[in-house]
Amino acid sequence: MDKLQAMEVFVQVVDSGGFTRAAEHMHMPKATVSTLIQALETALSVKLLNRTTRRVSVTADGAAYYERCLRILADVQDTEESLSSSHASPSGRLRVDVPTGLGLQVIIPALPQFFVRYPDLVLEMGCGDRPVDLIEEGIDCVVRAGELADSSLIARRVGALSFATCAAPSYIERYGRPLHPNDLLRHQCVNYFSAKTGNILEWDFAKQGERIQIALPGTIAVNNSDAYMAAGLSGLGVMQAATFALQQHLDAGRLELLLTEWCTDPLPLHVVYPQNRHLSAKVRAFVEWIAELFTDSPALQIAQPKPAGR
Repeated sequence: MDKLQAMEVFVQVVDSGGFTRAAEHMHMPKATVSTLIQALETALSVKLLNRTTRRVSVTADGAAYYERCLRILADVQDTEESLSSSHASPSGRLRVDVPTGLGLQVIIPALPQFFVRYPDLVLEMGCGDRPVDLIEEGIDCVVRAGELADSSLIARRVGALSFATCAAPSYIERYGRPLHPNDLLRHQCVNYFSAKTGNILEWDFAKQGERIQIALPGTIAVNNSDAYMAAGLSGLGVMQAATFALQQHLDAGRLELLLTEWCTDPLPLHVVYPQNRHLSAKVRAFVEWIAELFTDSPALQIAQPKPAGR
Protein backbone atom coordinates (compact mmCIF):
# COMPACT_ATOMS: atom_id res chain seq x y z
CA MET A 1 0.00 0.00 0.00
CA ASP A 2 1.20 3.48 -0.89
CA LYS A 3 0.69 5.14 2.51
CA LEU A 4 0.83 8.67 1.13
CA GLN A 5 -1.76 7.89 -1.55
CA ALA A 6 -3.96 6.21 1.05
CA MET A 7 -3.78 9.33 3.23
CA GLU A 8 -4.74 11.51 0.25
CA VAL A 9 -7.71 9.25 -0.49
CA PHE A 10 -8.79 9.26 3.17
CA VAL A 11 -8.72 13.06 3.28
CA GLN A 12 -10.76 13.26 0.09
CA VAL A 13 -13.35 10.80 1.42
CA VAL A 14 -13.76 12.89 4.57
CA ASP A 15 -13.90 16.15 2.58
CA SER A 16 -16.39 14.73 0.08
CA GLY A 17 -18.52 12.87 2.57
CA GLY A 18 -18.45 9.60 0.68
CA PHE A 19 -16.54 7.10 -1.44
CA THR A 20 -18.31 7.84 -4.71
CA ARG A 21 -17.59 11.57 -4.72
CA ALA A 22 -14.03 10.99 -3.54
CA ALA A 23 -13.48 8.57 -6.43
CA GLU A 24 -14.91 11.11 -8.90
CA HIS A 25 -12.72 13.92 -7.57
CA MET A 26 -9.58 11.77 -7.67
CA HIS A 27 -10.43 10.14 -11.03
CA MET A 28 -10.06 6.57 -9.75
CA PRO A 29 -12.44 3.61 -9.41
CA LYS A 30 -14.63 3.55 -6.31
CA ALA A 31 -13.36 0.04 -5.55
CA THR A 32 -9.79 1.36 -5.39
CA VAL A 33 -10.83 4.06 -2.92
CA SER A 34 -12.59 1.49 -0.73
CA THR A 35 -9.61 -0.89 -0.87
CA LEU A 36 -7.14 1.82 0.14
CA ILE A 37 -9.27 2.90 3.10
CA GLN A 38 -9.62 -0.70 4.28
CA ALA A 39 -5.88 -1.24 3.96
CA LEU A 40 -5.22 1.96 5.89
CA GLU A 41 -7.54 0.90 8.71
CA THR A 42 -5.89 -2.53 8.83
CA ALA A 43 -2.40 -1.03 8.98
CA LEU A 44 -3.42 1.39 11.75
CA SER A 45 -5.59 -1.17 13.60
CA VAL A 46 -8.30 1.47 14.06
CA LYS A 47 -11.64 2.24 12.47
CA LEU A 48 -11.41 5.57 10.68
CA LEU A 49 -14.88 5.80 9.14
CA ASN A 50 -18.42 4.80 9.99
CA ARG A 51 -20.18 3.50 6.90
CA THR A 52 -23.92 3.24 6.31
CA THR A 53 -25.91 2.82 3.13
CA ARG A 54 -26.65 6.56 3.09
CA ARG A 55 -23.54 8.32 4.36
CA VAL A 56 -19.99 8.08 5.60
CA SER A 57 -18.92 9.78 8.83
CA VAL A 58 -15.57 10.03 10.52
CA THR A 59 -14.86 8.30 13.86
CA ALA A 60 -13.09 10.01 16.76
CA ASP A 61 -9.83 8.27 15.79
CA GLY A 62 -10.51 9.14 12.18
CA ALA A 63 -10.98 12.84 13.00
CA ALA A 64 -7.63 12.95 14.81
CA TYR A 65 -5.93 11.09 11.97
CA TYR A 66 -7.56 13.44 9.43
CA GLU A 67 -5.99 16.49 11.09
CA ARG A 68 -2.58 14.83 11.10
CA CYS A 69 -2.97 13.84 7.45
CA LEU A 70 -3.78 17.43 6.47
CA ARG A 71 -0.56 18.68 8.05
CA ILE A 72 1.57 15.88 6.61
CA LEU A 73 0.19 16.24 3.09
CA ALA A 74 0.53 20.03 3.22
CA ASP A 75 4.16 19.70 4.36
CA VAL A 76 4.91 17.19 1.59
CA GLN A 77 3.33 19.40 -1.05
CA ASP A 78 5.11 22.50 0.20
CA THR A 79 8.45 20.68 0.24
CA GLU A 80 7.99 19.34 -3.27
CA GLU A 81 6.99 22.72 -4.64
CA SER A 82 9.90 24.49 -2.96
CA LEU A 83 12.41 22.00 -4.38
CA SER A 84 10.90 21.44 -7.81
CA SER A 85 12.37 23.40 -10.66
CA SER A 86 8.85 23.81 -12.01
CA HIS A 87 7.26 25.15 -8.81
CA ALA A 88 6.90 28.60 -10.40
CA SER A 89 4.46 27.12 -12.91
CA PRO A 90 1.58 25.39 -11.06
CA SER A 91 -0.13 22.57 -12.92
CA GLY A 92 -3.24 20.45 -12.69
CA ARG A 93 -6.98 20.99 -12.47
CA LEU A 94 -8.31 23.97 -10.53
CA ARG A 95 -12.01 24.16 -9.65
CA VAL A 96 -13.36 27.61 -8.81
CA ASP A 97 -16.78 29.25 -8.53
CA VAL A 98 -17.50 32.93 -9.15
CA PRO A 99 -20.59 35.19 -9.27
CA THR A 100 -22.23 35.31 -12.68
CA GLY A 101 -21.71 39.01 -13.41
CA LEU A 102 -18.10 39.13 -12.24
CA GLY A 103 -17.33 35.97 -14.18
CA LEU A 104 -18.80 37.15 -17.47
CA GLN A 105 -17.70 40.78 -17.38
CA VAL A 106 -14.42 40.83 -15.45
CA ILE A 107 -12.81 37.44 -14.88
CA ILE A 108 -13.38 35.49 -18.11
CA PRO A 109 -12.27 38.36 -20.42
CA ALA A 110 -8.98 38.47 -18.49
CA LEU A 111 -8.33 34.71 -18.55
CA PRO A 112 -6.09 34.79 -21.64
CA GLN A 113 -3.52 36.65 -19.52
CA PHE A 114 -4.02 34.13 -16.71
CA PHE A 115 -3.18 31.20 -19.01
CA VAL A 116 -0.17 33.02 -20.43
CA ARG A 117 1.14 33.21 -16.87
CA TYR A 118 0.01 29.69 -15.84
CA PRO A 119 -0.10 27.57 -19.03
CA ASP A 120 -0.13 24.24 -17.16
CA LEU A 121 -3.36 24.88 -15.24
CA VAL A 122 -6.74 23.54 -16.36
CA LEU A 123 -9.56 25.70 -15.03
CA GLU A 124 -13.08 24.49 -14.24
CA MET A 125 -15.09 27.63 -13.46
CA GLY A 126 -18.64 27.62 -12.21
CA CYS A 127 -20.53 30.89 -12.75
CA GLY A 128 -23.57 31.31 -10.53
CA ASP A 129 -25.13 33.25 -7.69
CA ARG A 130 -26.04 30.33 -5.46
CA PRO A 131 -24.00 29.51 -2.35
CA VAL A 132 -21.75 26.48 -2.80
CA ASP A 133 -20.24 24.05 -0.29
CA LEU A 134 -16.55 24.00 -1.11
CA ILE A 135 -15.81 20.76 0.75
CA GLU A 136 -18.94 18.88 -0.33
CA GLU A 137 -18.57 19.89 -3.99
CA GLY A 138 -14.79 19.58 -4.18
CA ILE A 139 -14.22 23.23 -5.13
CA ASP A 140 -10.77 24.71 -4.55
CA CYS A 141 -11.83 28.33 -4.04
CA VAL A 142 -14.67 30.77 -4.68
CA VAL A 143 -15.06 34.49 -5.20
CA ARG A 144 -17.91 35.86 -3.10
CA ALA A 145 -19.43 39.23 -2.22
CA GLY A 146 -20.73 40.11 1.24
CA GLU A 147 -19.89 39.22 4.81
CA LEU A 148 -18.73 35.65 5.38
CA ALA A 149 -20.55 33.33 7.76
CA ASP A 150 -18.31 30.23 7.72
CA SER A 151 -15.34 30.88 10.00
CA SER A 152 -13.76 27.51 9.10
CA LEU A 153 -12.75 28.89 5.69
CA ILE A 154 -9.84 31.17 4.86
CA ALA A 155 -10.78 34.43 3.16
CA ARG A 156 -8.72 37.16 1.53
CA ARG A 157 -10.37 40.47 0.76
CA VAL A 158 -9.64 41.46 -2.83
CA GLY A 159 -12.03 44.32 -3.55
CA ALA A 160 -15.48 45.74 -2.98
CA LEU A 161 -18.75 46.15 -4.84
CA SER A 162 -20.42 49.54 -4.82
CA PHE A 163 -24.03 49.92 -5.96
CA ALA A 164 -26.15 52.57 -7.61
CA THR A 165 -29.85 53.05 -8.24
CA CYS A 166 -31.08 53.39 -11.83
CA ALA A 167 -33.85 52.66 -14.31
CA ALA A 168 -34.40 52.40 -18.04
CA PRO A 169 -35.44 55.62 -19.85
CA SER A 170 -38.73 53.94 -20.82
CA TYR A 171 -39.56 53.38 -17.16
CA ILE A 172 -38.65 56.96 -16.18
CA GLU A 173 -40.76 58.36 -19.02
CA ARG A 174 -43.77 56.40 -17.79
CA TYR A 175 -43.41 56.73 -14.00
CA GLY A 176 -41.13 59.72 -13.44
CA ARG A 177 -38.01 60.11 -11.29
CA PRO A 178 -38.06 59.39 -7.55
CA LEU A 179 -36.47 62.23 -5.56
CA HIS A 180 -36.22 60.39 -2.23
CA PRO A 181 -35.88 56.67 -1.38
CA ASN A 182 -39.34 56.74 0.20
CA ASP A 183 -40.73 57.75 -3.21
CA LEU A 184 -39.86 54.24 -4.38
CA LEU A 185 -42.78 52.93 -2.32
CA ARG A 186 -45.00 54.35 -5.05
CA HIS A 187 -42.87 52.89 -7.86
CA GLN A 188 -42.27 49.44 -9.33
CA CYS A 189 -38.89 47.94 -8.40
CA VAL A 190 -36.95 44.93 -9.61
CA ASN A 191 -36.31 42.83 -6.51
CA TYR A 192 -33.70 40.17 -5.81
CA PHE A 193 -34.33 37.11 -3.65
CA SER A 194 -31.74 34.97 -1.91
CA ALA A 195 -31.05 31.63 -3.57
CA LYS A 196 -30.29 30.27 -0.10
CA THR A 197 -33.25 31.52 1.96
CA GLY A 198 -35.77 32.62 -0.66
CA ASN A 199 -36.16 35.96 1.13
CA ILE A 200 -36.43 39.16 -0.92
CA LEU A 201 -33.54 41.47 -0.07
CA GLU A 202 -34.24 44.90 1.34
CA TRP A 203 -32.80 48.07 -0.20
CA ASP A 204 -30.56 50.40 1.77
CA PHE A 205 -29.72 54.08 1.34
CA ALA A 206 -27.54 56.54 3.24
CA LYS A 207 -27.06 60.30 3.05
CA GLN A 208 -25.24 62.55 5.52
CA GLY A 209 -25.89 60.27 8.48
CA GLU A 210 -29.47 59.41 7.52
CA ARG A 211 -30.03 55.73 6.83
CA ILE A 212 -33.05 54.07 5.23
CA GLN A 213 -33.61 50.33 4.83
CA ILE A 214 -36.89 49.35 3.21
CA ALA A 215 -38.68 46.56 1.38
CA LEU A 216 -39.95 47.86 -1.93
CA PRO A 217 -42.90 46.86 -4.14
CA GLY A 218 -42.31 45.12 -7.42
CA THR A 219 -43.95 42.84 -9.94
CA ILE A 220 -40.85 40.69 -10.43
CA ALA A 221 -38.09 39.24 -8.25
CA VAL A 222 -35.16 37.15 -9.52
CA ASN A 223 -32.16 35.35 -8.04
CA ASN A 224 -29.65 35.75 -10.86
CA SER A 225 -27.63 38.86 -11.65
CA ASP A 226 -28.05 38.52 -15.42
CA ALA A 227 -31.82 38.16 -15.05
CA TYR A 228 -31.85 41.15 -12.71
CA MET A 229 -30.05 43.33 -15.24
CA ALA A 230 -32.31 42.14 -18.06
CA ALA A 231 -35.41 43.02 -16.05
CA GLY A 232 -34.13 46.54 -15.37
CA LEU A 233 -33.12 47.11 -18.98
CA SER A 234 -36.58 46.01 -20.09
CA GLY A 235 -38.16 48.83 -18.10
CA LEU A 236 -39.79 46.58 -15.51
CA GLY A 237 -38.77 48.82 -12.63
CA VAL A 238 -36.14 50.68 -10.67
CA MET A 239 -33.08 48.59 -9.95
CA GLN A 240 -30.06 48.74 -7.65
CA ALA A 241 -27.04 47.04 -9.16
CA ALA A 242 -23.25 46.84 -8.90
CA THR A 243 -21.50 49.76 -10.57
CA PHE A 244 -19.13 47.54 -12.59
CA ALA A 245 -22.15 46.05 -14.35
CA LEU A 246 -23.96 49.36 -14.87
CA GLN A 247 -21.38 51.57 -16.55
CA GLN A 248 -21.64 50.20 -20.09
CA HIS A 249 -25.43 50.61 -20.00
CA LEU A 250 -25.18 54.15 -18.60
CA ASP A 251 -22.72 55.12 -21.31
CA ALA A 252 -25.01 53.71 -24.00
CA GLY A 253 -28.08 55.46 -22.58
CA ARG A 254 -29.88 52.21 -21.78
CA LEU A 255 -30.03 53.15 -18.08
CA GLU A 256 -30.11 56.43 -16.15
CA LEU A 257 -28.91 57.06 -12.60
CA LEU A 258 -31.46 57.90 -9.92
CA LEU A 259 -31.12 59.20 -6.34
CA THR A 260 -27.50 60.12 -6.98
CA GLU A 261 -27.17 61.91 -3.62
CA TRP A 262 -27.93 58.68 -1.81
CA CYS A 263 -25.33 55.92 -1.52
CA THR A 264 -25.64 52.25 -0.61
CA ASP A 265 -23.49 50.09 1.60
CA PRO A 266 -20.65 48.50 -0.39
CA LEU A 267 -20.11 44.75 -0.19
CA PRO A 268 -16.62 43.34 0.39
CA LEU A 269 -15.26 40.90 -2.19
CA HIS A 270 -13.33 37.88 -0.95
CA VAL A 271 -11.55 34.88 -2.37
CA VAL A 272 -12.44 31.99 -0.05
CA TYR A 273 -10.85 28.55 0.21
CA PRO A 274 -10.68 25.63 2.69
CA GLN A 275 -7.90 25.59 5.24
CA ASN A 276 -6.37 22.43 3.82
CA ARG A 277 -5.82 24.13 0.43
CA HIS A 278 -3.83 27.11 1.72
CA LEU A 279 -0.45 25.73 0.58
CA SER A 280 -1.60 24.59 -2.84
CA ALA A 281 0.43 26.32 -5.53
CA LYS A 282 -2.49 26.40 -7.96
CA VAL A 283 -4.87 27.96 -5.43
CA ARG A 284 -2.22 30.46 -4.38
CA ALA A 285 -1.65 31.37 -8.03
CA PHE A 286 -5.37 31.98 -8.67
CA VAL A 287 -5.81 34.00 -5.47
CA GLU A 288 -2.86 36.25 -6.29
CA TRP A 289 -4.06 36.73 -9.86
CA ILE A 290 -7.61 37.61 -8.80
CA ALA A 291 -6.29 40.07 -6.21
CA GLU A 292 -4.16 41.75 -8.88
CA LEU A 293 -7.02 41.78 -11.40
CA PHE A 294 -9.48 43.36 -8.99
CA THR A 295 -6.94 45.92 -7.76
CA ASP A 296 -6.46 47.04 -11.37
CA SER A 297 -10.25 47.33 -11.85
CA PRO A 298 -11.45 50.71 -10.49
CA ALA A 299 -15.08 49.54 -10.66
CA LEU A 300 -14.28 46.86 -8.06
CA GLN A 301 -13.16 49.43 -5.55
CA ILE A 302 -15.41 51.85 -3.67
CA ALA A 303 -16.59 54.25 -6.35
CA GLN A 304 -19.74 55.67 -7.92
CA PRO A 305 -20.42 55.20 -11.64
CA LYS A 306 -19.97 58.12 -13.99
CA PRO A 307 -23.15 59.64 -15.37
CA ALA A 308 -23.72 58.91 -19.05
CA GLY A 309 -21.69 61.03 -21.43
CA ARG A 310 -18.86 61.87 -18.99
